[in-house]
Amino acid sequence: MNDNNFKKLHGFFIEDLKVGQKAVLKKKITENDINQFSTITGDDNPVHINEDFAKYTIFKKRIAHGFLSASLISTVIATKLPGPGSIYINQSLKFLAPVYIDEEISVNISVLEINKEKKRVKLLTECFKSEKKILTGEAEILVNSKKELNN
Repeated sequence: MNDNNFKKLHGFFIEDLKVGQKAVLKKKITENDINQFSTITGDDNPVHINEDFAKYTIFKKRIAHGFLSASLISTVIATKLPGPGSIYINQSLKFLAPVYIDEEISVNISVLEINKEKKRVKLLTECFKSEKKILTGEAEILVNSKKELNN
């Protein structure tokens, strides 16, 4: 692969990012999503996969795995902001509310800080259903510099 092809596939470089820059992904969480996530991860907690069990919990019905919503943060980071070529370094998460089958969530990412010297970006990572915040955290991402390609 040459430099031009790499640049075409690459997301934002550190020099392209601005504090306040945002990216959003919306996704309806389906029963199939929950079942597949359970199968892939091995997390078969019945609150996620068994309606009869879930009726007796504080949620009264099945809920999505918290990390199913959180995994969509990774999707936004890897595909939109900063995008392809970026490397996850750290992520904090606080789960605030459940997600139920067939609810749409909005994953919102915004740039909080940019350290060009260290090629690191701090992102605010949040998920919402309607206007209600269901998850919040911060991510630290390693982002390539255009200067590296010219060496």
